[in-house]
Amino acid sequence: MLALNNIEVVYDGVILVLKGVSLNAEEGHITTLLGANGAGKTTTLRAISGLLRTERGQVTKGSVELDGERLDRLQPFDVVKHGVVQVFEGRRVFENLTAEENLIAGAHSRSNLAEVHASIDQVYDSFPVLKERRHQRAGYLSGGEQQMLVIGRALMCEPKVILLDEPSLGLAPMVIEEIFGVIHRLKDERRLTVLLVEQNAALALDIADHGYVMENGRIVLEGPADSLRQNSDIKEFYLGLNEAGARKSYRDTKNYRRRKRWLS
Repeated sequence: MLALNNIEVVYDGVILVLKGVSLNAEEGHITTLLGANGAGKTTTLRAISGLLRTERGQVTKGSVELDGERLDRLQPFDVVKHGVVQVFEGRRVFENLTAEENLIAGAHSRSNLAEVHASIDQVYDSFPVLKERRHQRAGYLSGGEQQMLVIGRALMCEPKVILLDEPSLGLAPMVIEEIFGVIHRLKDERRLTVLLVEQNAALALDIADHGYVMENGRIVLEGPADSLRQNSDIKEFYLGLNEAGARKSYRDTKNYRRRKRWLS
């Protein structure tokens, strides 16, 4: 299990961004972290993966643990060796490398070439289009193909935990459905622990087992995904539905921040 225990994150020694965040991501489950832009979701992922240092941030309180072992004191490459890998927002492929070379780069922590090639075949089984594009430069792939590639590249290091940051961003609905279907299947087949950051609350709650809602650097609501889907606050503020289940207009919801009942 991945656990964040009351962590605080400070940037530049003075800017408090995360204010006592605690959450658990269970083995073999998809846990989603919901929230608006600026809520602290990506900072939470960076606190786990060890990448805060690149932005002059640090965990100043609390701990990040995987199966009881501290991660927040490790360098990013050691976090990967412990089985935690982050897939960044924005599909950051190595544009001048081929699709297959990108996958090989994802196996940098492994030394057994036979196992690396077996993992490449497994990625191709999950994303058949990547096999067709394996000799094509990654910069020329479509947005959906690039998203498949970065997820496949993350799987190449055989992670226990995969952190997904806005995987649906900028993609067509059919492509999103395909990618999320693969994520759900991999979770079951590999017992992967998935922590999903996603602004599309409806999509995230459809695939997740458990969810957390973050506002201004704090967790303000959490529970099973089914329960969150039925929560009136989630319906109103994240799904855009009124109490009758009908879509609300922007005029009705534009001042929602002042009315959030869970912050009262």
